Amino acid sequence: MASTLEYIEVKGVKIPFIHEEDKRLPIVSMQLVFTGSGSIDEGKSAGLARVSAKMMNEGTLKRGAVSFADALDARAIQLSTNVGNESLVIELGTLKEEFDTGLSLMAELLKEPNLTEETLGKVKTRALSDIARKEADFDTVASDELKAILFEGTPIATPNIGTKESIAALKLEEVKSFLLEHRVLSNAIIVIGGDIDAQAAKAKVMHLLSDFSVGAKTKERYYEPRKTPKESILKRSSTEQAYLYFGSPFAMREGDPEFYKSRVAMFILGSSGFGSRMMEEIRVKRGLAYSAYSRLSVAKTHTYFSGYLQTKLESQAEAKKTVAEVIDTFVTSGVTQAELDQARKFMLGSEPLRVETLSQRLGRTFSEYYGGKPLGHSLTELKQIGELSLDDLNDFIKRHGEIRDLSYAIVTK
Repeated sequence: MASTLEYIEVKGVKIPFIHEEDKRLPIVSMQLVFTGSGSIDEGKSAGLARVSAKMMNEGTLKRGAVSFADALDARAIQLSTNVGNESLVIELGTLKEEFDTGLSLMAELLKEPNLTEETLGKVKTRALSDIARKEADFDTVASDELKAILFEGTPIATPNIGTKESIAALKLEEVKSFLLEHRVLSNAIIVIGGDIDAQAAKAKVMHLLSDFSVGAKTKERYYEPRKTPKESILKRSSTEQAYLYFGSPFAMREGDPEFYKSRVAMFILGSSGFGSRMMEEIRVKRGLAYSAYSRLSVAKTHTYFSGYLQTKLESQAEAKKTVAEVIDTFVTSGVTQAELDQARKFMLGSEPLRVETLSQRLGRTFSEYYGGKPLGHSLTELKQIGELSLDDLNDFIKRHGEIRDLSYAIVTK
């Protein structure tokens, strides 16, 4: 079994159609993805994309939230809308026999969502409650502050949940305009799988999309992270430990042919849990934290290296110094053959776990398409990891010394 990529044409627009037939269970799942429709395209109204998605979870204008939810529950249909930095996703999951009903309810929702002042007030109240709750979560506070530092002056600097001020100021017309502008054929990608063949799926999806407007494809954006280190210390009287978040630029864009090298390098440095350099130096040798982690984020809109740890208040300075030392040594001296062998063994050996479910396989095919890679690129990448030499990996690491240009966001007492 493998997911496939084809195209369907609706109103002159070629729409990517990712499909996999899997008859082991009598279920069908579908995602209607609108690219370029996430929080990076909400302008100055922080939180608009998320609020717009939440409004789509409040039923239809005719039925209301409760009656529409009852209609879904009566047929065990799951229908939800969510949003990220780069896309708006409407997801439908049903038993095979209820798929047509699910599509009918989905069409009803898309045609006449419950976009009223009353619904907006309810969604805004929940959003403000979420923001207030996150203010007491110091991991979230530090993480958000790090992004604000690294991507100052860009949409990525503001959490997609928004701020108290931006949420309070949101108007219903903004929500309507956001959905109207972004929920269009030019932004659409279909991901569908389960107990349904490709031809039947295409026919049903094309019927669903026939009422959509063509619209304009959202312009792609890319935001560079801060190159000059900066530190922000946030004082919180109620904290009993220091939350240390750090990040830096990384010279890589999505689709880079050396991405597989970054996967191995980041696995060894801080993404592999116990056994990683970060854990070994910060927890095992020095006892400065229960855990320490770092990772590389490579997306269409931005790329950056980041990590975090929690430590005792009195160990804050030492922990910060140790992070810098670990990263500097990593860049200067590279990794050992034993570390490469261990990383390679784990990454190749755990591959079956990444494609054991239908959703994982569909998700991988979507990621390959969205990232501009040929289908099956993940298998090519595994082959490259298997053949990666120590010299090539260490040369790659040394060429990315920019990860030493660390900015910090620290929550402390």
